[in-house]
Amino acid sequence: MSIIQLLLVGGGLMALMVLGYSLLAGPSAVKEGQRRLDAVRFRHSESTDTKVESQLKKAIAARKPKAHKVAGSTSRIEALAIRLDRTGKGWTVSQYFYATFGIALVIAIAIYLRSGAALLSLGVGLVIGAGLPHLVVGFMINKRTNDFNAKFPDAIELLVRGLRSGLPVTETLSVVAQELPGPVGDEFKGITERIRIGKSMDESLQDAADRLGIPEFNFFCITLAIQRETGGNLAETLSNLSDVLRKRSQMKLKIKAMSSESKASAYIVGSLPFIVFGMIWWINPGYVGGFFTDERLIVTGLGGGVWMAIGAFIMAKMVNFEI
Repeated sequence: MSIIQLLLVGGGLMALMVLGYSLLAGPSAVKEGQRRLDAVRFRHSESTDTKVESQLKKAIAARKPKAHKVAGSTSRIEALAIRLDRTGKGWTVSQYFYATFGIALVIAIAIYLRSGAALLSLGVGLVIGAGLPHLVVGFMINKRTNDFNAKFPDAIELLVRGLRSGLPVTETLSVVAQELPGPVGDEFKGITERIRIGKSMDESLQDAADRLGIPEFNFFCITLAIQRETGGNLAETLSNLSDVLRKRSQMKLKIKAMSSESKASAYIVGSLPFIVFGMIWWINPGYVGGFFTDERLIVTGLGGGVWMAIGAFIMAKMVNFEI
């Protein structure tokens, strides 16, 4: 059996496994039952808190899928442009594609000069060229998101002080844009600029929420929208929101500290085989040279790499906690 036939058989088995999992997994019965109980409770409850919670969940469900639909379903290029914009670096889609092509070409040439295997060099170059820029963009988005969430409660407290002193909401937004540095100041500056050119405050806030994709900022926008409909003390509402966001941030830090050991173990276990293989290949190419020439070893190596990647992905999901 040739290598092409082995690869086709392996790909067919993997496809059957994925298809079987997708058919047998289905939705969680516990989550579906809880969703129905919540729907009944929201429908028949007379409590004000329950009604506000229902409005909040409906607002979240109505807002986020629209942004994802526009960004992802209708245009992949638009989704990539929004993702690059969230880094705050001013990168363009053309620069991203140039970087992907350049990295893939350099890696492919380096591996080909070392091993002489054209197909392997092309495959590894494409994988690294497509994956490395994606990981870098994701890292920059997470870094900017963390910086935003760290300063956002301070911005809300500044808004509360401005409202309690008698300033209007739009004026307090300008104060936040001037006083706070970093991503928070930049985003609030963009909001105030959109308000000055004629957009309403709700539209300006929604544009920023769609660009950022940060749940904490979505809470802020929804709080303002609900307060406009129901009335009440906006300063007190924002003060409570600031307290909730600070407690949420503290809970995330506790979870990060408690899961740090498990994450480190997952990173070491997942990356060690690839690092050892690369070191042995670099020191003594002949010892593992059969993985680039022998068809059986090539298939075995590809299969082992795929299973190792699946195991690393599962471990990453197991130690990744969200609140």
